[in-house]
Amino acid sequence: MYEVLDDTAAQVLLAIESGDSIRRVAQHLHTPYETVRQAANRLEEAGYVHYDDGLSVVDDRVRNAARELVAASAGVSPPSIEEAYVIPQFGEWPFVFTRIDAVYVWTQGGYQVSRDPDDYPLFIAVREQDIDAWETFFASFGLPTASERQPSDEIDGPLQIVLDPQPSLEIEDVEGYPVIPRENTIEYMCDHYATFESALAMLDRMYEDLDLGITYREREWSQT
Repeated sequence: MYEVLDDTAAQVLLAIESGDSIRRVAQHLHTPYETVRQAANRLEEAGYVHYDDGLSVVDDRVRNAARELVAASAGVSPPSIEEAYVIPQFGEWPFVFTRIDAVYVWTQGGYQVSRDPDDYPLFIAVREQDIDAWETFFASFGLPTASERQPSDEIDGPLQIVLDPQPSLEIEDVEGYPVIPRENTIEYMCDHYATFESALAMLDRMYEDLDLGITYREREWSQT
């Protein structure tokens, strides 16, 4: 029964939101379209998903089995940094990347502030009502969680998830990543101007509807 559920197929099952196109699932997983298409075809042939103007999972029990498979795989081979950015997509509750990771997303990976691969926190905002569920979820993948960044010598492995509980979430989508709104990200960058000066200039070039020149020049003048 489960021979179809290799790691790729399991991730496709977990990433599907009812009505998604194959391209949309590939975007969520940051996986080549053809790889996802082949996995989706195998899943459809096995009767695990249905395609009719979009993909849908036939039975939530299959999704649960897929989640157990992916979590077990993480227990054998700890997630990489790239995989850690995808894992939240497998949860059942809304989330957004925030803080440093919001800058990373909005610059479409173009700006990555100095981060040590051996000490790598991911910053994620979640709803207050979901905090316990998220902690349990990440624990199943061997990823420690906290409300503040923990010293690297107090956790096992290089990865940690810093959860920021919020009463509600504003969610934007950038290349398949759920992220806080751009204006909130810019505000965070301005509050940490010394770190993100070049990222502000990058955003100014990337988005035609922005004019950040005055914003970050004023910040520069105020610090001289």
